[in-house]
Amino acid sequence: MNAIISLCHFCEAHGPQVIFCTQPLHPLERTISTDSDDTVTDGRKAARSSSITNEPTTPTSAKNEFCRGCSSEKTGFISRDDDAQVNYISSKQPYDREVYSMSRQACLKSLTGEVCPGKDGPIFFGNDQQGHVLSYTFHINDTQARGSCTRYSILVVMMDKIYLLNSWPFLVPHLKTVIEHITKKANVVYEREKIKLPLQPPQASRVRSKPARSLIDLTDDRNIFKILHLSFVWILKACGNRITETLLEGPPTEDSIIDMEKQEETEEGFCLIFSKKVNIDEVEEESSNNETAESPETAEEEGPAITNIRHLMKILGEDKFHVLAHHVVIGNQIVVQSSMASIVRSVFNALKSLLPKGCCRVIPYSHQYEESWKCNFLGLVPEVELPLHIMSDESFVLVEISLEDQKPTDTQTKEEENDDLLKRLVFKMASPTTLPEKAPNALYKMELALQNEDLTDTVVEHYLICLKEEWMNKVKVRFKFTKAGGNRTAEDTKKLMQVIGAKEEDTPLLKFWMQGLSLQYRQHILTASKSSR
Repeated sequence: MNAIISLCHFCEAHGPQVIFCTQPLHPLERTISTDSDDTVTDGRKAARSSSITNEPTTPTSAKNEFCRGCSSEKTGFISRDDDAQVNYISSKQPYDREVYSMSRQACLKSLTGEVCPGKDGPIFFGNDQQGHVLSYTFHINDTQARGSCTRYSILVVMMDKIYLLNSWPFLVPHLKTVIEHITKKANVVYEREKIKLPLQPPQASRVRSKPARSLIDLTDDRNIFKILHLSFVWILKACGNRITETLLEGPPTEDSIIDMEKQEETEEGFCLIFSKKVNIDEVEEESSNNETAESPETAEEEGPAITNIRHLMKILGEDKFHVLAHHVVIGNQIVVQSSMASIVRSVFNALKSLLPKGCCRVIPYSHQYEESWKCNFLGLVPEVELPLHIMSDESFVLVEISLEDQKPTDTQTKEEENDDLLKRLVFKMASPTTLPEKAPNALYKMELALQNEDLTDTVVEHYLICLKEEWMNKVKVRFKFTKAGGNRTAEDTKKLMQVIGAKEEDTPLLKFWMQGLSLQYRQHILTASKSSR
C-alpha cells in the first residue's frame, strides 16, 4: 500500500506535531554500468542506506522545536518484507520533503480544522494536491496536561482517493484497535497518578503548566513505539494485499461479472471484500439435521483425482463421455455415487469446465439426496438410495464409481498407488431420461478440441473459455428476445436462431445457460424493456 501512517500530537508549546510515522520504501532497481563490470549497485542496499544513514530532508527550523511531548524514538525502526521487496521505515518524520509537507499539512488540519462529530473518531478530507487523508482523532488522559487530557490523531495519507475510500472499512476498525491499546495503557497510569494527587479545584488543571510528557511516559511502556511500528507495518501490508488490480484485456465476461456480484457494494459504489458472518447455531442445526457438509479433514484428504476434463474423457472413453457431457450442457442433474470423495470432487471440477459459472451448483459429497433445483452436480455416499419419485419426475444421470478387485503391491509409492487406482476405476451410468438425438453444436466443438492431441491442456482450457463466452453471447440475444420482446411466434424464434447461428438441437443448451447470465445483465434488459414500452 503506497501510503504513510503518522501519529500526531497537539503540543501546548508547539502546536500540532508529527511525532512518529511509518512508510514503505521500495528498493532502487539494480543498475549496471556499461563502462565497468565492477560498478554494480544493489537497489536494496541503496534504499536501506538512503533511509537510515541520511538525515530527513525536512526543514531545519522544525528539527529544533521539539519538547519531551513531541519526541518519539531517536533511532527509528525498519522491517523488511522479502516477498514484496519492500522496506518499512518508522521514524519521527518522513524522509522526503514533499511527503513531510503533506503529512505536516494533514497533521495541522486533523488537530485543528477538521473535526468529526463527537471530536474523537474517523474523518476523511484532502485534495489531489496535498493528498487524501483518513484521520482518526482521540485523546489520552494526562494528569499534568491542560484539561487533564492530550489530543492525538493517527493519519493515513495517500494520493489515491478511491483506494483510500475503498480501504475505509478495513482501516478504521484496525486503527481503532491500536488506539484502544494505547488509551488502555494510558488510563492505568492516569488512575494511578490521580490517586496520588492532592485534592484541588477543577480550575487548577486548566492553568497547570508543567512540562509536556511523551507517549512513553503517559503509557509507562518503553516499547510503545515498537508496538506502533509493528501495528502500522501490518496495516500497510494487509491493506495492500486485500485489494488487487486486475488488468482487463477486453469487456468483462459473464463469469467475471458473476464473481464481482459476490462482492457487497456500498451506496457510494465501493466494493467491500470480506466474509459474511454466519450464525453458528444455524450452521450446527443444519449440519445435524442435514449431513451434507464434509469435515475439513475429509475436504482436504489426499487421494486419487482426475486432473482435468481431457483426463476424464480418456478414463470414460469417448462414447460414455459424450453421453455424460450431453447431460451436463443441457442442465440434467449429475448424481455421482462413490466411496472415494476425492474422485467425486475431481469429476465435478472437470465437468464444471463445460459450463458457465452461473450454471454450476455443486454439493460435492452428501449423505442424502438433494433436489435438482438445489444442485445440478450432486455427490452421494454409496449407501444413499434415490427416492422413487425422482426416477419418474427428474431428468438426471446416475454415475456409480467403484474399483476393480485387485490388491496393490507393497512396493508401490503413494503416487504409483494413486495412478493404479485411477486405472482400476469402473464407471457405470444409468438414466431414465431420454436424450435428444442430436447434441448441441457447442458440445461437438468441445469434444473436437479435447480429442485434438496437438493442443496442450492450457490451450484447450482457454478454448473452452472462449467457446463458452461465444455461446453466452447467443444466450444473451435469446434472453432479450424472449424476456424483453413481448409475445413471439415460433416463426420469429426460428428466424432468430438462424441469425445467431444456432439450430434446433441447441435450444436446450440455450435455455439452460440462461441461468448463467449475471443479475446485472438480467436487470439491465428487463429495465430497458419496461422503459421502452
